[in-house]
Amino acid sequence: MAKAPPPPPMPDPAAPPAALRAQILATEHWSLLASRSTTQNEVLGRISIFLTFVSAVLVSLALIGQATSFGAEFPLLVLALLSIALLVGLLTQVRVFNVAAEDLMYVIAMNRLRAGYAELAPGIEKWFMTSAHDDQRGSEHTYYFFENRGASVVFGSSAVFIGLVNASLLGLLIATIALVSGAQIWLAVTGAAIVAVAFVVTSLAVGYRVYVRTWQTHQPLSPTPRD
Repeated sequence: MAKAPPPPPMPDPAAPPAALRAQILATEHWSLLASRSTTQNEVLGRISIFLTFVSAVLVSLALIGQATSFGAEFPLLVLALLSIALLVGLLTQVRVFNVAAEDLMYVIAMNRLRAGYAELAPGIEKWFMTSAHDDQRGSEHTYYFFENRGASVVFGSSAVFIGLVNASLLGLLIATIALVSGAQIWLAVTGAAIVAVAFVVTSLAVGYRVYVRTWQTHQPLSPTPRD
């Protein structure tokens, strides 16, 4: 004679009801969405201000150079304005890197909340286009639902874009310093190009190190199942 199935476990009377848990998760989800949107808008505004400032610096140098016939004071003015533009650019680049890390933080947090939704309503996960797993694979799936886009995500990012602009400003500054010091044009251009390339490589290395360190210190609660 077959044994009767064991009775289902009794719910914990102290545990909050499912509706209340869903409401708490949804409130946290909307809070993360608002914070993510505010952060993205803030960094886009910083980038726009920086690019506008660089454009104004270059136009001003062209107009001042024509007005002064590129006299002896012009190189000093170039050094001053390029230094200021580069300083603003470096601060903007630091903020862009920070926002990239913060955006990943928000994505991981929302993935974890989706895992909570799936636990409250089993079977609902199949309707999610974004991932319910708070590990690296889950974050990559949430950023793009379809196939892996590879290195295009990195090279098309705002961090690389700002890094290239700053590398150009740094190269112009190095070339100007070399020319003012009496170096030949080919030597100034070569030195500026080497410094600019080294700056781009260093920026990529720093960004990659931050990304790797994030996953080394993060402990996922709902990792992606192995295939």
